[in-house]
Amino acid sequence: MSRNSGLPSCISPLLENFPTFAVLCCMQKLITRLAQKNSTKIVLVVLDGLGGLPLNGRTELETAATPNMDRLAQVSACGLHTPVAPGITPGSGPGHLSLFGYDPLEHQIGRGILEALGLGLEITNADIAVRCNYATMKDGIITDRRAGRIPTDQSRKLTEMLQKNIPRIEDVELTFAPGMEHRMAVVMRFPNALGKDAADIPDTAPQLEGRQPLKPLGSMKSAEHVAAIAEQLINRAHDVLRHEEKANFILMRGFSGKPDIPTFEQAYGLRALAIATYPMYRGLAKLVGMQAPAIEGSVEDEIAFLKDNFDSYDFFFLHVKKVDSYGEDGNFSEKVKRIEEFDVLLPQIQAMKPDVLVITGDHSTPAIIKGHSWHPVPVFLHAPYVLGNLCASFSERECFKGEFGVFPTVQLMPLILANALRLRKFGA
Repeated sequence: MSRNSGLPSCISPLLENFPTFAVLCCMQKLITRLAQKNSTKIVLVVLDGLGGLPLNGRTELETAATPNMDRLAQVSACGLHTPVAPGITPGSGPGHLSLFGYDPLEHQIGRGILEALGLGLEITNADIAVRCNYATMKDGIITDRRAGRIPTDQSRKLTEMLQKNIPRIEDVELTFAPGMEHRMAVVMRFPNALGKDAADIPDTAPQLEGRQPLKPLGSMKSAEHVAAIAEQLINRAHDVLRHEEKANFILMRGFSGKPDIPTFEQAYGLRALAIATYPMYRGLAKLVGMQAPAIEGSVEDEIAFLKDNFDSYDFFFLHVKKVDSYGEDGNFSEKVKRIEEFDVLLPQIQAMKPDVLVITGDHSTPAIIKGHSWHPVPVFLHAPYVLGNLCASFSERECFKGEFGVFPTVQLMPLILANALRLRKFGA
């Protein structure tokens, strides 16, 4: 068997010429062999879309007043991490998988499965899950890809209406679940188990307003029937929603089937808890075997939940979404405010005295780009066994000076485990 078996055919030949990537594919197996249990506590805080680019000479993180993160960064190991590869812009799924130590080239997972799992839907080998956006369409053109970010209550009512009117198409059972704001998920359950390429269908969402929606097209033979069902679903949903002022259309993203992936406890021996208010991130956590209860509220509520459960788990993933949301909206000042709001709350996490505290993002979302970007993401790891005293503050430029340098994101998890004294020595 090829060392790159299981990877897309277009990638495998390339990796044969880049031993570094082959090594990364083996990293998790090595870590699994070396992992050991102890009583240390690890907290990973993900400020979604944290990295940025300068506006008037300073990035969002450089502009924000962050005295607490700055003080910690001064005595922590700092660096910049690359979620997939240099120049590659990651989605949220690959970004988080990399943070959890799973090579995103080996484990390619669509957003649909993450959204569906996060919303509590069960997934079988006969299912295709899709993440959908309610959108505004006029005269065949998408004028708003997010339907004005309609309130979650309205989205719930619309999703219930779709479920009532479109319970199935042909022999395919449909299950809809409302998400946050303009988001929802649908699971298409086919009569029999599907092939591994059945979800190989590009998104129907155009990346910009002012364009026509794309048709779902199966790029492989096994995906053609799935694409045909998806096209019927889009048309029927538009018939149901056509009288809505804003949410009169659906865009389908992240077609995905059930993946085969080791759990967090299998890989690292960690009992892990995910604390996230957005379903997709809970879905990602569930995919790797974390406990991920549905919670609502503010970041302060998330931290309170962390405190209440601190004695029951080894590893805690705490997700903060709105930093990314305002980056995608191109709202530089609001992204700055969300970073500052977290910094004020940081002492509450410090007071729990985790053995390892990591603060970073899953990718960069510069407000000037209004979307995810390929730029490396700042990170600091606070623990007793780091060099530290190389960075004056927590920012992209300061982290470049840190002891981690610029490194692949999948290497962060081994560094976390090592600093928690959860890895045995390799070799004699």
